[in-house]
Amino acid sequence: MILPCLDEATALPWVLGRLPAGYRAIVADNGSTDGSPAVARAHGAIVVDARPRGFGAAAHAGLMAASSEVVCFMDADGSLDPGDLPAVAGPVLAGHADLVLGRRRPTSARAWPAYARAGNAVLAWRLRREVGVRLHDLGPMRAARRVQLLRLELTDRRFGYPLEMVVKAARACWRVAEADVRYAPRTEGGRSKVTGTLGGTARAISDMTRVLRTGGGR
Repeated sequence: MILPCLDEATALPWVLGRLPAGYRAIVADNGSTDGSPAVARAHGAIVVDARPRGFGAAAHAGLMAASSEVVCFMDADGSLDPGDLPAVAGPVLAGHADLVLGRRRPTSARAWPAYARAGNAVLAWRLRREVGVRLHDLGPMRAARRVQLLRLELTDRRFGYPLEMVVKAARACWRVAEADVRYAPRTEGGRSKVTGTLGGTARAISDMTRVLRTGGGR
């Protein structure tokens, strides 16, 4: 499991403590100043330094450090429950899908602000219309085979990385599917990067729109 991380020392103990048997955590630290790397190591995670600053840079550093046949990604802020990982990874392990995204099901009204949900819905609609992949959510919990992901040659190192993955997977004729996962309010004390702020959501939408406009990456 790859956890892109920026100042998530408060959330990491809960996240890493919920890891299912058979899953190994790789925390890709993107410049934390709150002691996140030390917390991650203390809870059994492998920590890799991810540079430059950017969500995609952290996610890709984790991918490069991974060695298992199937890799999973998820946010490190406590909004997603690692207990749902088998539902996402299962179809890939069984050979029924090539990429599975967790379709977020909020556990409370605070979990997914309206502006973030609306932006996600627009991007999912554009994916269906422009790329032909039927998704409802660009979910941050996802699973795929590591070698196949590397062959996609993902280049975005910002918030466009998750969308580039889906666009290139669809154009490579991958079988893309969804699985329901729980989505809760993020742990208090961490730094909001996307859904926690209107500005973060706007930056993510801008990066993802660029990916769609350029055809999947820079």
